[in-house]
Amino acid sequence: QVQLVESGGGLVQAGGSLRLSCAASGRTFSSTFMGWFRQAPGKEREFVAAISVRGGSAYYTDSVQGRFTISGDNAKSMVYLQMNTLKPEDTAVYYCAAKSAYAFLAPRSPNWYNYWGQGTQVTVSS
Repeated sequence: QVQLVESGGGLVQAGGSLRLSCAASGRTFSSTFMGWFRQAPGKEREFVAAISVRGGSAYYTDSVQGRFTISGDNAKSMVYLQMNTLKPEDTAVYYCAAKSAYAFLAPRSPNWYNYWGQGTQVTVSS
């Protein structure tokens, strides 16, 4: 079992920055990928970023590439999302996700992940 807890959300003005944190506990050794997703009211859950636990390869959705950076600290069982130059359209609940052993690679698909955190609210005002 893996438990995930997000933190770091809040209210920020457009152009500002936030850093989200995800603390993992339990059988964290089994995790192969960590991801960040977001969901705005009335919209589907959207892929934001993912990182390979083994090699550190990162994946981003086009709308955040160049502004957001995902990183991890395996020794501390932590994953982070540094968000810069925030825009009002970034407003959403942000979720951390973890994937265990896999047969195929699909880090952009929410249904691929095994574990999810409770989410943290990010609100960007104009």
